[in-house]
Amino acid sequence: MNNNITRQRPPAQSGAESLPAGRRSHLQNTKERLDGFFRRIPFSFLMAAVFLAAAVFSRTLFGMDAARIWGQGVDATFEGGRWWTLLTALLVPQDATATALAAIGAVLLLGLAERTLGTRKAALAFLTTGLTGGFLGILLQWLGTLTWEWWSTSASTSATVDPLTGVLGALSTATGSMGLLWRRRIRVVLLTFVLIFVLYSGDPEDFYRLLAVLAGLPLGAWLRTSKRPLHVAYSSHRETRTLVAAVVLVTAVGPLVAFLGSTDLTPFAFGSYLFMNDPVDPGMLAAACHGDLPLSRLCIHQLARIGSQGPGMVALAFVPVVLLGLAAWGLYRGRRFGWWLAVGVNTAILLASPGSFSVVRLIGQAGTAVHRPFNGQELVIWMLTAALVPAASLIMLVLKRRHFGIHAPRRAFRRFLLVLLGSFLVLAGACTVAALSALKSIAPRITASGVFLDAPRRFVPPHFLSGPGHFVLPRHTVVSWAYQWSGPAFWAVFVVAALWLLSRSPRLAVAHDVEKFRALLRRRGGGSLGHMTTWEGNTPWFTRDGEGALAYREVNGQAIVLGEPVCAPDRVEQTIREFLVFCDEHNWTPVFYSFHSGLLPVFEHLGWRHMPVGEETVIHTEGLTMQGKHWQSVRTALNKAVREGRTAVWTSWSELPFAATTEIVAISESWVAENKLPEMGFTLGGLEELKDPDVRLMLAVAEDGRIEALTSWMPVHEDGEVVAWTLDFMRRAPESHNGVMEFLIASAALHLQEAGARFVSLSGAPLATKPVPADAAPEAPAAGIAAFLAWLSRTLEPAYGFGSLFRFKAKFHPEYSTLFMAFPDFSALPRIGMALARAYLPEVSTKESMVLARVLGRRD
Repeated sequence: MNNNITRQRPPAQSGAESLPAGRRSHLQNTKERLDGFFRRIPFSFLMAAVFLAAAVFSRTLFGMDAARIWGQGVDATFEGGRWWTLLTALLVPQDATATALAAIGAVLLLGLAERTLGTRKAALAFLTTGLTGGFLGILLQWLGTLTWEWWSTSASTSATVDPLTGVLGALSTATGSMGLLWRRRIRVVLLTFVLIFVLYSGDPEDFYRLLAVLAGLPLGAWLRTSKRPLHVAYSSHRETRTLVAAVVLVTAVGPLVAFLGSTDLTPFAFGSYLFMNDPVDPGMLAAACHGDLPLSRLCIHQLARIGSQGPGMVALAFVPVVLLGLAAWGLYRGRRFGWWLAVGVNTAILLASPGSFSVVRLIGQAGTAVHRPFNGQELVIWMLTAALVPAASLIMLVLKRRHFGIHAPRRAFRRFLLVLLGSFLVLAGACTVAALSALKSIAPRITASGVFLDAPRRFVPPHFLSGPGHFVLPRHTVVSWAYQWSGPAFWAVFVVAALWLLSRSPRLAVAHDVEKFRALLRRRGGGSLGHMTTWEGNTPWFTRDGEGALAYREVNGQAIVLGEPVCAPDRVEQTIREFLVFCDEHNWTPVFYSFHSGLLPVFEHLGWRHMPVGEETVIHTEGLTMQGKHWQSVRTALNKAVREGRTAVWTSWSELPFAATTEIVAISESWVAENKLPEMGFTLGGLEELKDPDVRLMLAVAEDGRIEALTSWMPVHEDGEVVAWTLDFMRRAPESHNGVMEFLIASAALHLQEAGARFVSLSGAPLATKPVPADAAPEAPAAGIAAFLAWLSRTLEPAYGFGSLFRFKAKFHPEYSTLFMAFPDFSALPRIGMALARAYLPEVSTKESMVLARVLGRRD
């Protein structure tokens, strides 16, 4: 292409010093945000200081037991008449660990309440719920002592201090002023958490916390700023899965609470003894369980240790906890396997509950030195309570089962079963062979048939096998090792195999193939970035009637939609809403990425969040002459190409000879090798995208026939016709001359102008912001997520040069069109960020990651 354009002196470049100024603005903004955070929670930091000062003053920080002086309880508060302990118990931590937890809870949890309610209301909530929880708890305990209820009489002498009572009560109060999503999430997790502590620990302060949280609910409704009536809202599939998974995960903490606890005041506390590994003394066992000792817990310690001797059995006792955690992960992802696993574990725990009744019965028969034994009614209540958590979990899972319908591929599930069956047979066979080879070393005496029957018990947690009848003691080292570790080894295999199974995604049946999507794209158009949606890795999705479509990429549970929906203008919102239902059914978080401002009203109507993520540069071809001083650098590149005999060739991959395609591959590989950085994808095309028959190439061919550089151009359709083109791929040979890319883009723009294209898009620049005119008023410093994006742009600049590329496109004096991203909730941003990173860099080697880290480390 020949262009007789006169030469002019290139205009002076400006803006080279903008980066340091931008950094100063970002640091300044960060300081302002931190100052604002401190100003908004003064009461929370004050209470953290009060907790620390109280711990020092009362000397509980140094190991002193000050609960008798400052603590609340039936004997201390009611009988002793020390009513001021209701307040001091909210300020004095119990020990150094409690002091740290109280300070952290004050800053994080009480801070959240203060930011939601305001300082005065947060202080009111802390005092009101804390005093109410303590007073009502002590009152109920005192009433229990009048009837000689076992727990009340056992705990009446306790004096407790606990600042978390008021902290959790204030947080419960604040949920009344939160949005529906976080109000529901925090309440479910908070109530489940405190209830688990009541059931598995049973200390009086756990009971006070529960009452404080319950008191915060009506107080929060009274203090909330919005006076609209509260209503029960239905949860989406994803939200229901999140809540159910959270509940199951919290219930898994229960056995650990019993393990770390120091009380026998609940029917769940017996589980703590299963983790003890001291040897059983037969004489002490007989004396503890049949003598007249003042303490019954010694008997319970000895009985529980019978079935849990050795480190392998201790590890096996933790299996239900691990499996519930694994089930919670599966439930969160909407997997039916996670649902079945949660049902199975809770069913096993429920069936094993009768095994705990013998322990409970021993508590009731022995009594204590101070209080009377259980009566029959109390024993029945404790037996029912022991089954409360697994039974409630099963009811919840059954009622919500329809939300967990994502099945793993059948082939993957068959492999999972084969791995489990093989592992079980190998490990059970090893136990059996070892026991038969040293049969006389097992006590009590066991027959060969008994060995076969006993082998499966090696895989069952010890507390699921109640009673001493299941106790065998191998005295041979090999047999003992096999009996100890066969069970933990099997469950380790189970966990690894289950994680693999949960990572297998079912192949979704796409209603229409890519060609159907392309046909609709040609007919309806999809915006200037629409052709990117046809690339490998994007999955086409269609509305029920087939008249609307879009393309998405599922990454770690995030369904990233690129560009605008492909449909008639009046069907945009309907198409988006249908896709949201589709995402909800598959437990995905929908994200719309790189769309233009025309879609913003739709997402604002949905109540979504949105933010700018880049700028698209567009050259309108009407009246394009490239005349004037501001086009000097572009004309210089064109004139230089003419002098040196360089030509521009408009072609396609299929039209090129083999030698030319080989040269293009070499240019691309040289670029990758030179940069040593992982090549990005998603919205940045590669060699495979050049082979698309709809894509055109503009080549810079030297006088000797070498290809010096190339660009690729994607069609923009409307009503079945190509109306514009969008720049994608840009590569230049290492030995090419400066100005070759300006030559290619200018040549393409002039060629497409002659071909009748309305505009030429130079594509979007990620994390870019359009330049501010010289006569415009200065903008305020970036805040919040905008400041973060600005920092991220500066960080990635040394590696990928997004800012440099954006400034290069400014040479063509384009019109700027902002690209946006929309998402349902700010809390999903970290996961969305990780998903976008995976989409852009799906395959990164360790070496590339190290190189990228070194490049980013040199950004200053």
